[in-house]
Amino acid sequence: MNDWFQRQLQAIEAEGLTRNLRSLSTGNDTEVMIEGNKYVLFSSNNYLGLATDSRLKERAMNGISLYGTGSGGARLTTGNMVIHEQLEREIAELKGTEASIVFSSGYLANVGFISSVMGEGDIIFSDAWNHASIIDGCRLSKAKTIRYAHADMLDLEEKLRAWQGEGKKLIVTDGVFSMDGDIAPLPEIVALAKKYNAYIMVDDAHATGVLGECGGGTIDYFGLQHEVDFIVGTLSKAVGTEGGFVAGSSLAIQYLRNRARTFIFQTALSPGVIEAAREGIRLIQHEPERRQRLLKNAHFLYTNLARQGFTISPSNTPIISLLIGDANQAVEFSEQLMEEGIYIPAIRPPTVPQGSSRLRITVMATHTEEQLRMVVDHVSEIGRRMGVIKSFVNQT
Repeated sequence: MNDWFQRQLQAIEAEGLTRNLRSLSTGNDTEVMIEGNKYVLFSSNNYLGLATDSRLKERAMNGISLYGTGSGGARLTTGNMVIHEQLEREIAELKGTEASIVFSSGYLANVGFISSVMGEGDIIFSDAWNHASIIDGCRLSKAKTIRYAHADMLDLEEKLRAWQGEGKKLIVTDGVFSMDGDIAPLPEIVALAKKYNAYIMVDDAHATGVLGECGGGTIDYFGLQHEVDFIVGTLSKAVGTEGGFVAGSSLAIQYLRNRARTFIFQTALSPGVIEAAREGIRLIQHEPERRQRLLKNAHFLYTNLARQGFTISPSNTPIISLLIGDANQAVEFSEQLMEEGIYIPAIRPPTVPQGSSRLRITVMATHTEEQLRMVVDHVSEIGRRMGVIKSFVNQT
């Protein structure tokens, strides 16, 4: 097989798509050490800075002291502790649902929910830009899956209208799309779901803790509590730990405990992780100023980069997608930024479509104004030097 692997790797390299791991020797703070060098970090999903917050660290250590380092088994055997159930109640409160269920990752939550709820004879309407875990869940479900054009409500309605089957209908969408930072048009999706008798599942991974008056995500942001049937999310981004969840009705959660294979056959999350996640959710609810500072930082960076003439996907979130196009050029841009002490890796196919390679810049609440100005200056300078900036837009 090694000859085959070699040929495949050579083909990947020829397309400029080789992926290599970079080793951090610090946590995901605004400044990190990568392979012996210091960089300002603008690529982390640690949106609120909670992954390195001392209170989460202390809570995790307390959890380990009380319960040990591992859970010891799956939730349905010996791995279920009182703190798992407490976390699930706290997630449900944050999301405004009757109940929730915790998985070992957001990926497993998406795959487990979709593949156990939908099946042969059912149909899924999936946004074309949905996350890979949603796509894999749809494939495993054996339901018929129809992709609708990204955030295109006319296309979604046309496809809903055309379906004549008798099975369940489920509209699946990211809340915030991870590669562009745009927000799903949830009010319109809710209206269509009611009109065509469909259920809705929202993957709120990048919105939980980030959007909404209470940090509840896109449903909170649009004021659509009780209008969305199922909410999937992750604890690995704004919450600052790891794991995933599904929130919904008590009956739906009880069903998932009995049928979701990625729950039944997974080892339960460790006590330290669970306790840290509980603290992260508490801080999201009690420190709204973190979320306000995050969105202020994101607006500053987006506005100042847009003024330079970059092609940037419209975004009201901490994800700022600076489009480059060519994969090799995106890698070169990223490497030049590293020479200036800034870490923003290039995002290339298959993560994004061919011809849409980019720098995916993410902002944290803990970034300083000096760091924000630094990235604007260096990104702009390199963009002009490489010919990425097409024109300068003066908006004083």
